[in-house]
Amino acid sequence: MNILAIETSCDETAVSVISSKNDVLSVQSNIVSSQVELHAKWGGVVPNLAAREHTKNILPVLSEALGDAKKTHKDIDLIAVTQGPGLIPALLIGTNAAKSLAYAWQKPLLGLHHIEGHIYANWIDQSKNKQFPILALVVSGGHTQLVLMKEHCHYEIIGQTQDDAVGEAFDKAARLLRLPYPGGPAISAAAEKYEKRISKKENEATDNPNKLSPNAYDLKLPRPMLHSGDYNFSFSGIKTAVLYTVRKYEKEHNLTTKDPLPENFVQVVALEFQNAVTEVLIKKTLRAAQEYGAQTILLAGGVSANIQLRDELATAIRTEMPAVTFSVPPFEYCLDNAAMIAAAASFRWNKMTDTQKKEVNNGWLTVLADSNLKMTSL
Repeated sequence: MNILAIETSCDETAVSVISSKNDVLSVQSNIVSSQVELHAKWGGVVPNLAAREHTKNILPVLSEALGDAKKTHKDIDLIAVTQGPGLIPALLIGTNAAKSLAYAWQKPLLGLHHIEGHIYANWIDQSKNKQFPILALVVSGGHTQLVLMKEHCHYEIIGQTQDDAVGEAFDKAARLLRLPYPGGPAISAAAEKYEKRISKKENEATDNPNKLSPNAYDLKLPRPMLHSGDYNFSFSGIKTAVLYTVRKYEKEHNLTTKDPLPENFVQVVALEFQNAVTEVLIKKTLRAAQEYGAQTILLAGGVSANIQLRDELATAIRTEMPAVTFSVPPFEYCLDNAAMIAAAASFRWNKMTDTQKKEVNNGWLTVLADSNLKMTSL
């Protein structure tokens, strides 16, 4: 079947067409119009501004997606849309566009949970056989969760953040370090620069008076809830520790909150922040995988594009749980996109009963945007 999917939960206007047969997915098109540059000057996404841009972009993106896939509305068997969670002004544009198409084209419409899409981005890559039970580490701007799956479309949240999501913590820490939005890529780039400087041959010389230390400034950020005994997370404490670290440096060097910080200091804090977050995520994920007997560990969500997290989680699984399969989506499907929504729709559709499928024929009438949508199992 051919599935057309729409994603507008935040600041990406995305439309994709995929074909699905026996749970094998083939992406025919995947168009994403990003608003990152537009929102960068505000240090975060402005909901009404995002909605305005979605309104301008949705039809051109739809037309391009159908054109790239060489499909017309007659070829589409199912329409899927991100129903929630997300920014309600942004969600309304996508859901209303999908409902209009479903009504005009007389197609079934399926509303999807945004995180379900991120999880199923892992099935766009068919190179690895994923055995149940599956443990998904979901890390994004709005979510940090450990989700246990015993079968397709069955979700049990066994742990989640108690305050900031990890992506939100990256954004806030970056703002404190005077780094640009979005914070995840900015902190990752700064940390990588420092690591490269440490690894240079001239830095290895024992007589180098300017030798760099991995622990310069004697910085050690906390690892909140690392030993809490459960699988929940907390990242507000790491963010606050960055705040105190920056304020202390400013006071010692007579800087104001508007003065630029030295590149060396920013890179060291970025590296230690990323190390702290990565350590907590990996250790808790492996503990949960061992307790629940996971055969596959998935990494999902926008922060899954973080190179250090991807590499260190893969290494930890190979070392401590060599029989477990590790899967992470290709980079193009880590950030918000519509192909992941189409992928989730394919598996959900295949598991639905005939009665449930008939109800989806009225999706143009029943699907409603919900900024606090809960992920449900089939």
